[in-house]
Amino acid sequence: MYKRVVVKLGTSVLTGGSRQLNRPQMVELTRQCAELHRQGCDILLCTSGAVAAGRAELGFPQLPPTVASKQMLAAVGQGRLMFVWEQLFDIYGIHVGQILLTRADTEDRHRFLNARDAIGALLAHKIVPIVNENDAVATEEIKVGDNDNLSALVAVLADADLLLLITDQPGLFTADPRTNPDATLIPEVRTIDESLKRLAGGSKSGLGVGGMATKLQAADVARRAGTNVVIAAGSAPNVIVRAVAGEPVGTRFPALESPLENRKRWILAGPAPSGTLFVDAGAARALRQNGRSLLPAGITAITGLFERGDTVFVREPEGPILARGIARYNSHDLARIRGCQSAEIDKVLGYAYGPVAIHRNDMILLE
Repeated sequence: MYKRVVVKLGTSVLTGGSRQLNRPQMVELTRQCAELHRQGCDILLCTSGAVAAGRAELGFPQLPPTVASKQMLAAVGQGRLMFVWEQLFDIYGIHVGQILLTRADTEDRHRFLNARDAIGALLAHKIVPIVNENDAVATEEIKVGDNDNLSALVAVLADADLLLLITDQPGLFTADPRTNPDATLIPEVRTIDESLKRLAGGSKSGLGVGGMATKLQAADVARRAGTNVVIAAGSAPNVIVRAVAGEPVGTRFPALESPLENRKRWILAGPAPSGTLFVDAGAARALRQNGRSLLPAGITAITGLFERGDTVFVREPEGPILARGIARYNSHDLARIRGCQSAEIDKVLGYAYGPVAIHRNDMILLE
């Protein structure tokens, strides 16, 4: 049985496909979480539904499709959603605590640690954290964007051993089961590659932001941080309890055998990359096979504007993204020293922050 679990509940699950929160469905989901809580399992709930709750509370008004409209609905609905969760968990004598996050809370190392400590304090006192994105104030620059990826960040923050993505589908299929009767459920995924990503589509319900594609993104982040992931249907009997017990429900993504240390978890879950460093075949081979740092000599091109200390992607010109890491030099400096030997950095720039563009301790291989 898993000991610390993040349960992500999508809007389509909480509404049962309707336009408002489905109380009977939420009662059943709460009952399962309460049962696990009683058994000593740490439960964190990553909940969607604030905008849907706000829209229902205001009588389903016709609003322009603007960010301000969504922020207004979220501001109204977040309190309503939290009130419902408080009522439901109170049936079982369980306290809940609200945590609202934006990407800015994970991009800054100190805020990342503060959020981690807040979650840890709630769990230490047997309080269930109820986590949502702070849609009422979030802008495009600081939004995580969907609660699937937010739940993966929460799993990283909490050092969870299971992320359970509860949706309106039984799991990942070989094709879209809504249109292809021959589609079959994939019980386990060990490699998330481009062919698998092509199987994933967008949100079908029209109620939420996420689809299977965002669930694959979330699964990839969480499993690299050492968290097992399961995608399963909220309508399946006792699905949360069964998944936490290790029963084969939905699609399972096993955690990678070598989970990342805490600093690399932040690199993976924190700042969105600001640029890309393209490298030659020799540099790519040194990173993949030998675990080396990235030297300026192996960089062939640079895109994006970034500062020293920002997160960037590393990739080959014709290949997929190879790595993600923290740049030791800003984009302007790297453009000047790309292709140079490390000993030439001081001569070209007039100063040096060391011989590498990205140190291996500040880099995560994504292949």
